[in-house]
Amino acid sequence: MNGLLFLTSVLPGRDLGLAVILLTLLSRILTFPLTHSMIKTQSAMKKLEPELKKIYKDKKNKEEQNKAIMELYRAHGVNPLSGLLAVLVQFPLLFALFQVFQHGASFEHQYIYSFVQIPENINTLFLGLIELTSASPVLAALAGVSQYAQMKLASPPKTEDQTKSTGSDMQRMMAYTFPVMIFAIGFSLPAAVALYWTAMNVFAIIHEAIVRRRAAAIAS
Repeated sequence: MNGLLFLTSVLPGRDLGLAVILLTLLSRILTFPLTHSMIKTQSAMKKLEPELKKIYKDKKNKEEQNKAIMELYRAHGVNPLSGLLAVLVQFPLLFALFQVFQHGASFEHQYIYSFVQIPENINTLFLGLIELTSASPVLAALAGVSQYAQMKLASPPKTEDQTKSTGSDMQRMMAYTFPVMIFAIGFSLPAAVALYWTAMNVFAIIHEAIVRRRAAAIAS
């Protein structure tokens, strides 16, 4: 709440939506070491594709394949679910934003630090169109779509054999069900929360793209 108020007070037009986006960026910077490590791990999974193909070729039993794949990931320090962990680490701030906006962003003085001033006029209409204190189907949809795009980018390309594995089935299920869940949650919460989640996904997509481009440059 104090962070949002401070950012809103220094932004042009006292735009609360821009403050949410800037707060999202600052949060992303603070968690950069963790998220960067996870993205590097995901990129490393792509390098294991030749060994994965060999496992599928040598081991015909599905249980043996899955066991060998997990051992391969463990040997290289790869966590196939690290993309989900990168998402879960953002939930504390998500919950905090919900707490701030659930009563219409009524900034109560007893919770405000002495050095933070409440702006006289706070613009809660994002882009002049979306009321941040109410649910927004548009921002909820953007949150779901951006979540899907982020998870698809974070997942390494799969071979034809990999699509038959249990781990691949689980990742594929998550890639579709989690964005739908984010949309449903965003549809029932204030638009500011969906805006935060959308901004977080956009920053994650940009981060992922930069890491992959640098990894490709090094490999070449």
